[in-house]
Amino acid sequence: MSVQLIFKMVLATLMSVFTAFGSLFGGAPQKQVCMIAHRGYSGVYHENTELAFQKAAEHGSGGAETDVRITKDGEFVCSHDGEITLKDGTVLAIADHTLEELTAQPLKRKNLGEVYLCTFRRYLEVMKENDMICFIELKGGYTDEQVNQVFTLAGEVYDLSKCILQSFDFDNLLKAREQFPDLPIMLTYGADDTGWERCLEHGFSIDADYRCVTEEMVQAFHDAGLEFAVWTCNDLLSLNYSKSLGVDYIESDVF
Repeated sequence: MSVQLIFKMVLATLMSVFTAFGSLFGGAPQKQVCMIAHRGYSGVYHENTELAFQKAAEHGSGGAETDVRITKDGEFVCSHDGEITLKDGTVLAIADHTLEELTAQPLKRKNLGEVYLCTFRRYLEVMKENDMICFIELKGGYTDEQVNQVFTLAGEVYDLSKCILQSFDFDNLLKAREQFPDLPIMLTYGADDTGWERCLEHGFSIDADYRCVTEEMVQAFHDAGLEFAVWTCNDLLSLNYSKSLGVDYIESDVF
């Protein structure tokens, strides 16, 4: 992390303190940002599990992000990595095993309590039960049919207006736009990536690593009527810095 970015983050934190005191005496309120639980409430509970999504709702998050992968038998499940580790230590590649095989045991625990690989359907159900926004990141390349299946399911179980497609793979975004013209879409954008301007050409919003975000970048999206999200802010410096930029969503494991 650059010295310049650290300075900006510290300055933003100091400004947030002054803003907070100012609001107590009638100052202008700070823009409301929607907090998104990154892989559920993953700072405390096992990521991308039903428990993590439920706890995110109890925590008061406005939404929850998940990563979607496809099993050997074509089921959609929630996992950031391409492999899972079961309770007995067995490592299984999601793409090479059926849902039944992948859920035959609990996952190796991050904390107390047994948790299983969560299906995408169950994630949607939890989001619906709690009226939360869905950040749905498609991991890897998807065919037209697979994109259609994911968001047809999302529309059947929940509400597509509450669902936001995300992916590092730009082709996934293009396939979804063609099939679901009204679906909110965001490019997932890393600190080492380039070419965010193409989002503006296609009308895509963005979910960017906070370390690469500037005020000018945020303003460009807002001027185009698009939304701006950042990931993953797990300390007060990054949180307040992101708020100072005027973003719409902040992903976090802990806040």
